Amino acid sequence: MEVTDSNRIGGGLRISGDVIAKIARLATLEVDGVEDISAGADGVQGLFRRVSLQKPVIVQFTEDVAEITVHIIVAYGRKIPPLCEKIQENVKSSVQNMTSITVSKVNVVVTGVAQENASRAEE
Repeated sequence: MEVTDSNRIGGGLRISGDVIAKIARLATLEVDGVEDISAGADGVQGLFRRVSLQKPVIVQFTEDVAEITVHIIVAYGRKIPPLCEKIQENVKSSVQNMTSITVSKVNVVVTGVAQENASRAEE
């Protein structure tokens, strides 16, 4: 899916949904406390499910308005609600500033919590 703006002088503008997903991914990773972006579980079950997994960032368009869903892994010890609010703000402002596409909402799905570092666990 792509957004088209034919009101440009001298031609049109098309922005792919993959580009918007990439912007959303980078904006999510900028937030302190996000360990990674992943749509699935790790481990043996995760290996078998990876074949049918969705993308970790999903962009859906409805009449040139985007709805973005980001799947994240949170760093251990972080408070999840304020972290998700920060991600929502950062993704929405980044996508809107870079593309001029209206973002109706940003859904954040927490798919896991990263383990503590081994050095930290030994202390």
